Amino acid sequence: MSNQSTFNDVKESIFPTLEQYVPIVARVHGKNHPEFHEVHKLFNAIIEKTQAAGAEKPDLNEEFTQLRAVSNNYTVPDDVCESYEAVYQMLAEADKAYHA
Repeated sequence: MSNQSTFNDVKESIFPTLEQYVPIVARVHGKNHPEFHEVHKLFNAIIEKTQAAGAEKPDLNEEFTQLRAVSNNYTVPDDVCESYEAVYQMLAEADKAYHA
């Protein structure tokens, strides 16, 4: 058995946390990091598509491609809190699991 998380595992384990963190991080850091508003919008699109797909794997290639571009491959800025860093780590994990 592989140690790699499946997308469904990640969806179940980290999406609820992301749903809490992403809006807060956008509110706290959005002024100094306007790109995070795009991250927020893309994450909302991922949630919507995931929910609409039900048990099927949603087509999230475009959203993850855009997330990587907007976040500079999930590079954490120097002047942000641990929650911002956690969001990028979780999004990177979801991206990796999706493409596994």
